[in-house]
Amino acid sequence: MNASFKDLVIRLKNELGRQLELRLTLIERDGFIQIESPELTKKIFLYANERRFRFLSTESGIHIDEDQLEQKFDLIVQRIIAQSMNNRRIYARKTVVARLDKKVSQQFLVEHHLQTPIFGKYRYGLYEQGELVSIAIFSGGRRMNDKDEAYRSFELLRFCNKSGYNVIGGLSKLIKAFVIDFSPGDIMTYTDRDWSQDSSLEKIGFIAKEITAPIHFWVTGANRYAYRTEDELKALIAQAPIGFPKENLGSIKMILYIK
Repeated sequence: MNASFKDLVIRLKNELGRQLELRLTLIERDGFIQIESPELTKKIFLYANERRFRFLSTESGIHIDEDQLEQKFDLIVQRIIAQSMNNRRIYARKTVVARLDKKVSQQFLVEHHLQTPIFGKYRYGLYEQGELVSIAIFSGGRRMNDKDEAYRSFELLRFCNKSGYNVIGGLSKLIKAFVIDFSPGDIMTYTDRDWSQDSSLEKIGFIAKEITAPIHFWVTGANRYAYRTEDELKALIAQAPIGFPKENLGSIKMILYIK
């Protein structure tokens, strides 16, 4: 493991320890470093660029690559803290739900979400005293061959709270507003297993349907490109030869049945 990666992990450990007021321990393993504490509900596994695959642990954990930590250090810190303690609690009943335009939702995702921002087709947000604190992005409806003509399945593409906020009941309120407007037959989504190996969405009625296969990436500079076949990988390498492969833990496919 290179010295810059170790320095980055130490910086993360110190920042988390400061904000959480915890004493954290670093354990160096084969190609990755583990951060843990008896007070943390999950261990944190951090992977150097040269390590392609995840450490398969039976314990609940958070899995982060070096390139991700370099690009989105502050967002990662805030997300770990949000999973470890509540900064500012807001109750959704005290917020106002509204449709959002592309520009507002895009900027919010850039500032507060780890994944690539996307527009989606339908965008909803929660405002507290005029401040946007939570958003949900939905796809258009899809016909399902095994359902009647009027049945439509929609995908929840992104859900995101403002960094440092925990909006209690926020997703439920956003989904309720979407259901009133579009009467979906179901809403499906994927939860990232790099951050949780089970899903809190079950608490609001979603059902886990399957665990999807890990996603393969070619990482070059600040960009990650997903690929499915060796031919696609060869094409990516031809376009951007300086890079390295990565693989995540996949996702959990979740469905909320409305009808």
